Amino acid sequence: MRSAAPSALPGAMWRATFARPDDGGEPPGGEPYGPGDPDGPFPADVLRALPPGFAGRVVARSGERAGGVLWHAAPDGGGCFPDEDGWIYVSNCALPLLGGVTALRFAPDGTLRGGYRILSGADRCEAGAATPWHTWLTGERTPNGRVFECDPYGLRAPMPRLAMGLFTHGGMACDPGRGVVYLTEGEPDGCLYRFRPDDWGDLTTGVLEVMAGDPGEEFVTWERVPIPALPDHVPLREQVKGARRFAGGGDCRCSGGLVRFVTEGDGREWAYDADRERLTVLRETAGGPDGGADGEIVLVAGDRAVPFLRVTGGWTVAGPSMSPAGDRLYFSCRPPRNGSPAPAPVTVEVRGPFHDLAGA
Repeated sequence: MRSAAPSALPGAMWRATFARPDDGGEPPGGEPYGPGDPDGPFPADVLRALPPGFAGRVVARSGERAGGVLWHAAPDGGGCFPDEDGWIYVSNCALPLLGGVTALRFAPDGTLRGGYRILSGADRCEAGAATPWHTWLTGERTPNGRVFECDPYGLRAPMPRLAMGLFTHGGMACDPGRGVVYLTEGEPDGCLYRFRPDDWGDLTTGVLEVMAGDPGEEFVTWERVPIPALPDHVPLREQVKGARRFAGGGDCRCSGGLVRFVTEGDGREWAYDADRERLTVLRETAGGPDGGADGEIVLVAGDRAVPFLRVTGGWTVAGPSMSPAGDRLYFSCRPPRNGSPAPAPVTVEVRGPFHDLAGA
């Protein structure tokens, strides 16, 4: 059963997670909410509109200091964590060799208390996932890429979790009910993995398995990966005969034993039912996995999903996450890659009556 608290997903993952054959998973009407405000806090070509009653601000801009820390370029996956009377937002940095994770700490009134690094010197940290025990997992999207478990509170050093495999990490998602972490592989012939730690809550040791089965078959099995953490060895996806292949694994989510993920090479959206060990294609998109140039964010509460906003002008969104109280949404906006000088990416906070919108 899904929680009734609002959460947020990027547009591609909204379609992957909540698309239904009768509606196609598209936002109604194809137009963003409201008329927009060219004099508002965002450039007109970034956010076209916010619903009535909502307001936004830029909390960090790449290349400038935020809370005393230099905010990273290429902000990507993100997540929020409770912090006594406030909260913390963490953001991955997808830069090659200079990647990592940076945290922003907020007071109850939304004042930025400070910023700090929780991981430095990693390589292309794109996707991430929060664990039930309030740590942040980030994976390197490079061959032999590692998973790091980071402390969003900045009290403990980040730890590489090598038992979770060395490969090109796409997305990841925790399944507390089964005590596993699912991981996608961002290769054209990548696989879907699951990590079963020896003790749930400690990712130091455990068993890494890969999904196996014939192409096109719905019912699948899992096979143990013999050598998950030896650099320059046979790639993980080649170690198990019959491993199921996917065209570039991307975002991954898990709720109620249903794992949903996108494959970026073919724009497909998949669902794996852990109870039935059954894999199905939810949707085959005509375009790319992001559903076009515009980036979208959809609010999710219980079994309801509400398209919230769309950015335009070739900008995309990354790392959407709700504050623990559900009254503020954080995400990053990245400019288009068109070769011309572009403005810096920004990380945004939107506040307003999210509970009312999701429950309407």
